[in-house]
Amino acid sequence: MSEFAIQVKHLDKMYKLYNKPSDRLKEALGFKVPVREHYALRDVSFDVKRGETVGIIGTNGSGKSTILKIITGVLNPTGGEVVVDGRISALLELGAGFNMEYTGIENVYLNGTMMGFSKEEIDARLQDILDFADIGDFVHQPVKAYSSGMFVRLAFAVAINIDPEILIVDEALSVGDVFFQAKCYRKFEEFKKMGRTILFVSHDLSSISRYCDRVILLNKGVKLEEGSPKQMVDMYKQLLVGQDPTKAPEEKTEEKTRENWNEQFQVNPNMLEYGSKLAEITDFAVVDDKGLCTNTIEKGASFTIKMRVLFHQSIQEPILAYTFKDIKGTEITGTNTMFEKMHVEHSEAGDVCTVTFTQDMFLQGGEYLLSFGCTGYKDGEFTVFHRLYDACNITVVSNKNTVGFYDMNSKVEIHCGEEA
Repeated sequence: MSEFAIQVKHLDKMYKLYNKPSDRLKEALGFKVPVREHYALRDVSFDVKRGETVGIIGTNGSGKSTILKIITGVLNPTGGEVVVDGRISALLELGAGFNMEYTGIENVYLNGTMMGFSKEEIDARLQDILDFADIGDFVHQPVKAYSSGMFVRLAFAVAINIDPEILIVDEALSVGDVFFQAKCYRKFEEFKKMGRTILFVSHDLSSISRYCDRVILLNKGVKLEEGSPKQMVDMYKQLLVGQDPTKAPEEKTEEKTRENWNEQFQVNPNMLEYGSKLAEITDFAVVDDKGLCTNTIEKGASFTIKMRVLFHQSIQEPILAYTFKDIKGTEITGTNTMFEKMHVEHSEAGDVCTVTFTQDMFLQGGEYLLSFGCTGYKDGEFTVFHRLYDACNITVVSNKNTVGFYDMNSKVEIHCGEEA
């Protein structure tokens, strides 16, 4: 038996792009038509050792799902080859391989048969599958009547309980409630302890960091690098802000240092902006502990929020603020220069003020929205000078989440025994 469960060798996948649908038919009939070649994958190679948990990350359109489909035989490669040594169970798309007219039970047997199991082998695993899916009497209803959550419960239960040697998952855990996701990840842990091989694609960088032994980074169909989760997440963060992580950073010229901070990371094009603009927020950024402008911060790491304000009129004691919200719009935390007792005593027209807030990140892993504000008093009246709501998203990457929004960062001791 090989030490490798999966070997991907110089893999290419090319699609032909036609100017109009009829060109495809003309080409099939032997006519020459204009055609463009698009490579979803180009010369991609990597190995997955038996018992490894390997993640694949990359921006949208980088070829992550295409690789999984080729490995599982759903797609054929244009060039190169894939060698798989072991029985694969794959969860690529919601309901893939399910017949919408069949009941849940019938789909269990259909999927099991497609994976090479006999009826007797599926019979032996049926109760474990139904217990894991936990969808009650719906297993006797056609799956076309299922919610998306029920769909993924049953699909994952089948994939995880047919005793595969290699488990391949593509973003499937983003559906379903938090309790079901926790159950799936516990099963991941069991698989790892049993020495099974797991290959999965996810945009959830916290899961990538927590579960993977190694990570492969793709960009536009090309493998950029592979290595530890931390190294690859750091490189991925650079990709997200349009930087090439394989190149050494350029020396900062005077011209480059003058460019706006927020040109170096992702800004929400639909942010809500309002206020009198007697003072105006002209720039902002989030900077990690390595000095990189980024939308991704590791839990527990130090980071800095910066904002630059231009005063168009003389303003007495302006207040500069930031706020974190969750994606449902609930305000989680934030602060301002007044709370922090760092007063801007007076600003004249034309003055530029830069404020930096530096702190450690102890929000739970997940997605957040960051807002900025400049308020204060004008002629004795409280005035909103400028607010940028939901100016950018912040992804917190964590390998340990606790209850609620904020980690108390507890130090835990346990003493057991008669004298404990």
